[in-house]
Amino acid sequence: MVTSTVTHRALDGVTYALSTDLDLSKPATSVADVVVGGRLHEWTMGIDQLGDDVADALGLNGFDSELSYEGGLLRTAVSTEYDPQTELVEHPLLVVWQARRYSIVTRLYHASVADALSQLRALRPEETDAGIAFSPDVSAGAAFAGPATVIKEVPGLGLLEMTAPTDEQTAQLPPWKGVPVVDGELYRDNLADGSPFFVMSTPQVWATLVPLRDTDVNAVPDLAAQLALRVVEDD
Repeated sequence: MVTSTVTHRALDGVTYALSTDLDLSKPATSVADVVVGGRLHEWTMGIDQLGDDVADALGLNGFDSELSYEGGLLRTAVSTEYDPQTELVEHPLLVVWQARRYSIVTRLYHASVADALSQLRALRPEETDAGIAFSPDVSAGAAFAGPATVIKEVPGLGLLEMTAPTDEQTAQLPPWKGVPVVDGELYRDNLADGSPFFVMSTPQVWATLVPLRDTDVNAVPDLAAQLALRVVEDD
C-alpha cells in the first residue's frame, strides 16, 4: 500500500499530520474546553453535518432558528434533558455554527440565541481547509482551559486521540522504554474494565489509542510503528 498523509486542525489551532499506509479516509473531530465569562463550556468540531447528527441524536425535529454569521450559519434549538438523580428537567440550547466544510457544536444552559452569538464573538471561530479553530478574545474573558484534542478512527488500528503533550501526562509514563514508533514510544495499559489501550508519546504529540471491535490487539504495536504523528507549523 502507498503511504498517505492527512492533516486535521484542532480547535486550539494546532494542526496534526498523520502518515501511514493504513486507511486515513475517515473524518476527524476535535474537542476543546473553553472558559467564557468565567464559565466552562465544551465545544466539538466535525464535518458539516455534525449539527444535524447531534440534533437527531437528541430527538429534535430540526432547528428553531437559523442566522447568518461570519460566512456560516448559526443554528439553535432548545432540547430537553432529564436528570434522574435530581429529578430536574433542563432545557439546554443546542448551538451549531455550520461553515462551508465543518461545523462546531455545543450546548448552553440557561442561554438564549443572543448568548450563543456573544460566545461565538468571544471565541472568534475561523474555518480553514483542515478544520475550524478558535482565537479566543482575552478582553472578552475567553480562553482555552487546556489543549484541544483531535479524535480519529483509523480502521485496523482503533480510535486515536491526539493532543499536545503536557508535563502531567509525560510524568505518568513508566520508567522503562516503550515499543519504538516514529519519533517516540508506544506503551500498553488497561482501562478500568480491563480492556487494553495504548499510549503513543512523541515530543510533539501525546496520543491514546483504543482498539475497536475489529482491531487485532496483538498487531497494534507493529501497525503503530508505521504511523507517523507530527505537528504542522503554521506558515
